[in-house]
Formats: sequence, C-alpha cells, structure tokens
Amino acid sequence: MLKSETDISDKIDHLFRHEYGKLVSVLTNAFGTSNIELAEDVVQEAMLEALHKWAYSGVPDNPVGWIYQVAKNKAINLVKREQFQNQMIPEVLHRLASDQNPTSLSDSVFTDKEIADDQLRMIFTCCHPSISPDSQVALTLKTLCGFSIPEIAKAFLTSEENINKRLVRARKTIRKANVIFEVPVGKELENRLSTVLEAIYLLFNEGYNASSGNKLIRFEVCEEAIRLAKIIAANPTISSSNTYALLALMTLNASRFQSRLDKCDSLIDLEHQDRDMWDQNLIKNGLYYLEFAAAQNEVSIYHILATISAQHCTARTYNATDWESILSLYDMLAAIDKSPVVLLNRAIVLSKTAGPKEALKAMNSIKDNTTFNSYLPYYTTKADLHFQNGEGHAAALLLNKALTLPLEEKTKTLIYNKISEYSEKN
Repeated sequence: MLKSETDISDKIDHLFRHEYGKLVSVLTNAFGTSNIELAEDVVQEAMLEALHKWAYSGVPDNPVGWIYQVAKNKAINLVKREQFQNQMIPEVLHRLASDQNPTSLSDSVFTDKEIADDQLRMIFTCCHPSISPDSQVALTLKTLCGFSIPEIAKAFLTSEENINKRLVRARKTIRKANVIFEVPVGKELENRLSTVLEAIYLLFNEGYNASSGNKLIRFEVCEEAIRLAKIIAANPTISSSNTYALLALMTLNASRFQSRLDKCDSLIDLEHQDRDMWDQNLIKNGLYYLEFAAAQNEVSIYHILATISAQHCTARTYNATDWESILSLYDMLAAIDKSPVVLLNRAIVLSKTAGPKEALKAMNSIKDNTTFNSYLPYYTTKADLHFQNGEGHAAALLLNKALTLPLEEKTKTLIYNKISEYSEKN
C-alpha cells in the first residue's frame, strides 16, 4: 500500500539533514578528496532509493541503518569498477570492499568512531586555506550539513548559479592542491584550526544576521555551525580554548534567535525582544562553555564577544544591562580588532553610558571608512543617535541616504516609517 508521500518525504528530509554529512565524510575517506562529488552522488542515490521504496513498503524499524547499508552497498559496487580503482584510497578500499568478508570489514568503516573522525577530517578539508572563505562555507553547508544548493543560496542571499560556481571552484582547488583527507598536526594544526573556527563563525553569522529568508533554514544554519564546533570540542587533542569560546558565543547568541524576528520577519532590536522567549537551556550551556574557555587563561576575539553576549543574556531586563562592563569589553576588543563594525558597536554602547552626543563623536571618527558606504546599520544607528540628540532633521537625512542602497521593499517600508516618525517628533 502506498504510504503518504508527504510523511515519507519528511522522514527522508530529516534523515538527509542529520546523516548526509556523516555518510559523505565516510565515503570521502574511501574515495579520496578528489572525488567528494562522487561520494555525494552515492549518498543522494541512497536517499532517493529510500524515498521510492519506503513509499510502498513503509519506513523500516531502523531507517538510519537501512540508509547506511544501501549507501555502503552502492559504494562497494562503485569501488569494484575498474575505472575507479586507481582513484581510491587503497587501505580504505580494502576495508570497504574486501571479498573475504565484506560485511564485517566494511562495517568497520561505519563505526561511530570512524564517522566522528571522518567528519573531523572533512571539516579541515572544507576549510583548507587554499579555498576562499565564501567557498569554504558553501562547501561545508553542502557536504557536511546536507543543505541543497537552493537552501545555500537563501542562506547567502545570492543566486543558485553563484553557489554552484563557488562549489565548483572549491572542489577544483581541492583537486589541484591535492588536499589530503586528514587532521593536520603541530604548527599546521594551530594555523588550520584558526581557519576552521573562522569559517564556522562565518557560517553561524550567515544564519544569524540576515533579516529575511526561511526562518527554519536559517536557524538550522546556526545549529549546524554549533554542531561542527562541538565535533572539534569533543576531540581533546584538537580542541582549544578558542573552540570553547566560539562555542559559547554561538550558543549564547542562538538562545535569542527566536525572539529576533516578528511575525512579518522584521528584526526586533534587543531592547524590545521578549526575554521569555530566550532559550534558557542554551544560555546555561553557553555559560558553561564560556567558563571552561576562561579557565584556559587565553583571551581572543571569541572570548570577548562571548562575554559580551553573556552580559546581555544574564541581564533580567534591558535597563538592567551592565553597559559599563560591556563598554570595557569593547575597549578590549577594539585593541585587538579595530574593524569598523567593532567600532560602530562600541559607539552604540557608548551612547548608553555617556549619551548620544559622545557616541556621535565616536562615529564621526570612523565616518570616512568606505566599509560603511553600503552598510545599512551604520545609517540607521547614526540616525537613531541624532534623533536621541534632538536632531530629527539630521536623522531623516541619513535615512534618506540609506534608501539609495539596494534594499528589499520590506526594509524600505520600515525606513520610510522611521523617517515619518522622526519628522513628526522633530
């Protein structure tokens, strides 16, 4: 009897999201990094076979095991083809497709430990320094997180064609650089881990900072970034204080995710968020990670940003926020990272401790930075500070300038409404 196609599709989608990256990682270890796309094809074929067969026979008792067995059989058949023999990793090939006892030997490739180790290797492969940062994130979403190209395009707010180009470039770079499927050691590990953490944080921000797109998909981007950081943290020979600091930062920020958008998908600022919607379990976990990171006697951008996020998460109300402490943290951060965005955020905090006039002075010192020419938060923040300072006309002029940026209609409407508000109260 034909089962509900919607139910089966939902089951496959769940499995795809949670098992895809594991299987691709295991098969990439067998096929080699030059054949990542081949590994993806095998997993996708297994998922399609499940979709067709389960529609008639129903979902098996152990659906994950079923998918793994089908993917394993397809891989064994593939590696036995003569044209692929020289492309495979000999040792893994023998374990995967031994004629003596194929089931037990190939099962050794699919143990929990092997899967975890292969995912770790895949993280370092996707984030190889020879690959551009935007391609690193796209490849990570595709191979490790099981996101489709349309979903990745939504996450990046770009076209599917553009994402395809990034993936092609990344795979070509891996082949050309002959990237080895391994976790580096020694000094190289330290350098590569830094690149990996940067890519994971960029991945998290792709899901967290955008104000449009499918909510579920965007939150899943954040969840996947946290999951990848946890894989690194779980390995004591690789993990570092920075890993836990980044994990704390992402977990604390994710705790506020559901309160950041209204029913129309418009951003709600921190002051007006419903704090009852904040996930207390995530806050508890984030504070634990931060405590662990702080005990290592290291200070990085991740440590400072996580501590700032903790200040916000533990304040009972917006007015109870310890802005003086946060300003001190931003002073520390600015000493390490003088990026325009950091200085902009510091100016916002300064307005809470010293008033809008002092904050505007701080913003005037960075106004000539070209980064802000197309950065909407710069215009909206400065406009709000002018309004707080009793300068409604100056605020409206800034927002009118912001309207010249390439914006969605929804965003334009919000700015028009703000201009009207400033004009009425001027």
